[in-house]
Amino acid sequence: MKQRHEKVFQFDALFEPNGSGYTVTTPQLPGLVTEGGTLKEAREMAKDAIRCYLEALLKEQRLNSSRAPAARKEKITVAA
Repeated sequence: MKQRHEKVFQFDALFEPNGSGYTVTTPQLPGLVTEGGTLKEAREMAKDAIRCYLEALLKEQRLNSSRAPAARKEKITVAA
């Protein structure tokens, strides 16, 4: 049986009251918006939305891996 290794990610989530519950956004994941009727439900919806977002990114990466490598953005530290 093949073992599955999972990565653990952490994201900041903003929970804004919307009159009927909470709207949740995640600044590090543009376009991700979800909501829940209670704070507990909003947290669960946020976890599910983030999971789906990341799965879509991974799927896209796999589809694009046969093409030319994409540009990378990295921070470089230099002492002067």
